Amino acid sequence: MSNPERARQLDDGIPSQPAPRLDAGSFRFWFVGQRWEWSDEVARMHGYEPGEVEPTTELLLSHKHPDDRQHVQDLLDHLLHQGGSFSSRHRFIDTSGAEHTVIVLADRMVDGDGAVVGTEGYYVDLTDTFTRTRREALDESLPELFASRAAIEQAKGALMLVYGVDAETAFNLLLWRSQQTNTKLRALATQVVAELDGLQFQPDGLRHQFDHLLLTVHERVGDNRTQ
Repeated sequence: MSNPERARQLDDGIPSQPAPRLDAGSFRFWFVGQRWEWSDEVARMHGYEPGEVEPTTELLLSHKHPDDRQHVQDLLDHLLHQGGSFSSRHRFIDTSGAEHTVIVLADRMVDGDGAVVGTEGYYVDLTDTFTRTRREALDESLPELFASRAAIEQAKGALMLVYGVDAETAFNLLLWRSQQTNTKLRALATQVVAELDGLQFQPDGLRHQFDHLLLTVHERVGDNRTQ
């Protein structure tokens, strides 16, 4: 790739190498009746074919790693009583016995009147997300990208702090939100950084606030969306 082409891509806020594909899927949870809905991707993460099982709270908890099950149970109890956005990093076991490490990000789900009726969000499987080739490509391109785009570095640092992930995972979470929302990476990161000052730095509330920010920040980028 020529230097002018690389520079053009950096100006567009797009990495010079193909972006890695995160293994992610969506879910919804209605508080009344504790009704769950999994996307096909989330079903497959757990080892099921789409439509093979009806997700329930009991099924969900049965898959959680024994050391993480109480954490998830406490989180669900909090959701049922308090609502709101949330995130969790934990492990689950699929039907073949393989262990997965995931980040779950979710925000409030409201009805037409604005009443909170549940939560909806995403599973992001961190277990085996990137191939060695793509990881090497990122290792080559990220230093140049970070040196040119301070906002991306700052946004990445915020994700590392809040979610306790490494630099590569944090960067690829930003890429995932950029791709999924059709928003330029640099514009998305800039907006994340701009909104950090508005967060209330309280131990019990910071992560929930950041969850909401990450899941909705693209709505406030404005005219910086990709064409």
